Amino acid sequence: MKIPLLYQRTEYDCGPTSLLNAISFLFNLEDIPPDILRYVMMYTLDRYNEKGEACKNGTSQMAMLFLSNWLNQYAKAKRLGLICEYLSGAQVKITENSKTADTLRQGGAAVIRLFDECWHYVTLTGVVSNSVNMFDPFYREEPYGEAGIEMIADKPHIMNRRVTFDVLNRMGKQTYSLGPIESREAVLLYNANTYETSEDTIEYYL
Repeated sequence: MKIPLLYQRTEYDCGPTSLLNAISFLFNLEDIPPDILRYVMMYTLDRYNEKGEACKNGTSQMAMLFLSNWLNQYAKAKRLGLICEYLSGAQVKITENSKTADTLRQGGAAVIRLFDECWHYVTLTGVVSNSVNMFDPFYREEPYGEAGIEMIADKPHIMNRRVTFDVLNRMGKQTYSLGPIESREAVLLYNANTYETSEDTIEYYL
């Protein structure tokens, strides 16, 4: 059974929420080990704010890199079938032939870092023409009023936004832009049991 994707509980936990949403999108509820929730929360929310307060500056890129590697090892040990791949810098773009778009077309998910008043993590779950299906874990009712960003209210298992490639690929700090090349980050996630890839990739994982 698949469950609706979740919204963050505070202003800071977009990182762990987006990772767990990607896993929920890829796997049935009964197939997700409960301890994965514990470890995702343990290794995220690692940044301190300017007052030295723990957790109140979200999740660092280093933590996302560590966690993507840790999830690969955990999944192998548990035979979960989860595969993660960390991308950064120029590797992170959303174009017709990009690695991220290919991942989404073949049934995978992506957690990406983008700008929305501050740096923020969201989950991508699919591609439709020149747009992506996105679940933004920050709850919002008002539309953005910006071309290329559509609010979606009736697909809670998949998305709550549809955003065009052009909006995402902007270099500045605009709403939902990936921003400067050096700041870009993504974690691609696959379910090895359902991902539409070559047999060699699945055999290497197993």
